[in-house]
Amino acid sequence: MDQKISHTKVTDQLQRPLRDLRISVTDKCNFRCRYCMPEEIFHKDFQFLPKEKLLSFEEIERLTRIFVGMGVEKIRLTGGEPLLRKDITILIQKIRQIEGVKDIALTTNGSLLEKFALPLKEAGLDRVSVSLDSLDDDRFGYMNGRGIKVSTVLKGIEAAQKAGLGIKINMVVQKGATDPDILPMARYFKEAGITLRFIEFMDVGNANGWELKQVVPSRDILEMINREMPVEPVEAEYFGEVAKRYRYLGTDTEIGFISSVTQAFCSSCTRARLSAEGYIYMCLFATEGIDVRSRLRDGTTDEELTRYVQQLWSNRKDRYSEERLSATQGLPRKKVEMSHIGG
Repeated sequence: MDQKISHTKVTDQLQRPLRDLRISVTDKCNFRCRYCMPEEIFHKDFQFLPKEKLLSFEEIERLTRIFVGMGVEKIRLTGGEPLLRKDITILIQKIRQIEGVKDIALTTNGSLLEKFALPLKEAGLDRVSVSLDSLDDDRFGYMNGRGIKVSTVLKGIEAAQKAGLGIKINMVVQKGATDPDILPMARYFKEAGITLRFIEFMDVGNANGWELKQVVPSRDILEMINREMPVEPVEAEYFGEVAKRYRYLGTDTEIGFISSVTQAFCSSCTRARLSAEGYIYMCLFATEGIDVRSRLRDGTTDEELTRYVQQLWSNRKDRYSEERLSATQGLPRKKVEMSHIGG
């Protein structure tokens, strides 16, 4: 493996820079959420990736260095559930040592966070995004497909706070499923002083039975909250920020809205995704990924890998959400499952 990696920032066909890398470390999860990994598809006999097909930590570190050389500053570890990957803290330590990495985050369902929060912080993790769609035990248990209690996740969030990790809560809003939880969630996390982000139910993958009528537009959620708990807009902190942010009046506590369906933000997307088995995806809604695992294992040098990935990004022109927004009859195509590349 080469030690020298050329540092050349790249932009794609729509002049979007490469700034963020989202790395899936496993395709396994201990939840069976209805909108992500429904039990009827991801059942007990479902064949997940064998260990030999997963990228090793050394391979992930190598690719991360290459991406950082092209301008990536922020790394997010995802899954599946990333805390199921054995020795995940070792990977975080490796990434933390890469010069140029400014932020390391991890997306989790929170069920294992109470155990891992402090070791994650000590390894060099900056923050966590915790997926939580309801504070109602019955509804949450149904949504996660495992009957797991809300208290399990709340204890994980508390442990993350005590460890000094930054925290954001992600709530997927689905009409007829979690929309009754909008105000209870807003009230709870306003009181807790933790940022809550509302995510429009998206047509990620092929397993969640997505229909447009199930989407609650972010503007409706904002109006609902603003009537009870007035908010004011907050300026974006950087190009490519996904969530539109608001602050509760008289506080420092924020809420955010990720509106991929009704207010597409493709024009500022700076994210590449790496699947657990070493495929690069240029869009959350991509049909196919590009295999880099074989190149990692066939003697390809770092310089050759760098040129290859630079070419991939330079040719990128994905803008699925904008195309979906303008389409008259939708875009019925096969897409990679969210559980395979993270959100």
